[in-house]
Amino acid sequence: MKWRDWDTNLKVRLYGEGVINLLFWLYFPFMSIYFAKFFGKGTAGFLLVISQCISVAANLFGGYCADKFGRKRMMVFSHLGTSVAYSIFLLANSPWYESPIFTFIAFSMLGIFGALYSPASHAMVADVVPEKERSHVFAVFYVMVNICVVIGPVLGAFFFFSYRFELLTLAFITSVIFTFTLQRLIRETAPGLVDLSIQNSKDNEKWYSLLKEQFRNYRVIITDKTFFLFIIAGILFSLTFMQIDFLLPVYISETVTKQTLFSIKHWTLDISAEQVYGIILAENALLVVLFTIYATKFSNRFKPYKVFMFSSCMYGISIFLFGQTTQIWGLIFTMLLFVIAELMVIGVQASFVAKLAKEKMLAQYYAAAGLRFTLGKTLAPMSIPLVTLIGYRWTFIIIALIAFTGAGLYYMMAILMRRKERIHIKGR
Repeated sequence: MKWRDWDTNLKVRLYGEGVINLLFWLYFPFMSIYFAKFFGKGTAGFLLVISQCISVAANLFGGYCADKFGRKRMMVFSHLGTSVAYSIFLLANSPWYESPIFTFIAFSMLGIFGALYSPASHAMVADVVPEKERSHVFAVFYVMVNICVVIGPVLGAFFFFSYRFELLTLAFITSVIFTFTLQRLIRETAPGLVDLSIQNSKDNEKWYSLLKEQFRNYRVIITDKTFFLFIIAGILFSLTFMQIDFLLPVYISETVTKQTLFSIKHWTLDISAEQVYGIILAENALLVVLFTIYATKFSNRFKPYKVFMFSSCMYGISIFLFGQTTQIWGLIFTMLLFVIAELMVIGVQASFVAKLAKEKMLAQYYAAAGLRFTLGKTLAPMSIPLVTLIGYRWTFIIIALIAFTGAGLYYMMAILMRRKERIHIKGR
């Protein structure tokens, strides 16, 4: 799909979300270190779990509202809330006042409003892009995120620790600007809600009737056994993947010592533990930026369940290997395996959800599918207090086994899909 054929909504969002994501990655990779420093590993892990539990509910509610009230309305509302969260974040890290508690509250709010934004965002892509092009478009958005991941942590290692207030002030201003940009430049795309005057007549329904309808809709989704297995396997899948943001930075900061990256004649390049983490995170993002489009084209040649199984197994192998080394080149090689697992599923996952979803419940399907990441992200911080009980090596082994279990569930999902296909063929 060529750039000139892209919908204006997607062009505006690609540029705007690019800037927002860049600012996000200037601080996000260092938050687990920040919280572990102020609260201790055990308390930090517990607080992050609570934060993500709230985000799970927000994600489901966001999917329901995006189908009922519109994609645009939810996206604007979510980014308005993000702006408020950034205002608290910067005030809690100002030259006049510093509060880890309010920093945690603001960080949690950012997660909640991000969870509200995501289902509408994904559904809007599916609304305006033909099915055969969706994998490509989702892959381009993913590449944009990873360009930010390449640049963000490298700059963030300097700005987050030395100029945090200025960084968060810039994030607040940018978020406000993007909120107004969404309001002015994008249009509604949800089926049946393009004429908002029709929807406005429904806005006066009682709040409890909206909740009842929401639970009824999600019950229909979860009773789809194939989709349910996809979610459960995805939770285990993402729990493994999310360790790059939670367990890995703490592991590297505590076990990796200052070491030499290069040594040429009389010139050597020594790096600290924080720089080691920045390097492998940048490696991850750079490889994703360079090879996502090609990997997506390659993955589309195979059945989705085969791609999911392969990716889960590769995650399991790479997570196990992370726990076996503290040397920079060993970590770099292991990250290469981790990236292969990531690249294989980038475009396939979102387009797979669109194929399973009912048209009028598209955002809710994306929200339910988002449970893979929100619940995975909820459980992922538990690895930090687990380290205090059994140590790093066994923690990495357990997480690897979880990834292999996810591969098994994807296989069970494939069996159900084949049974449905045979029943459908017989029904003809």
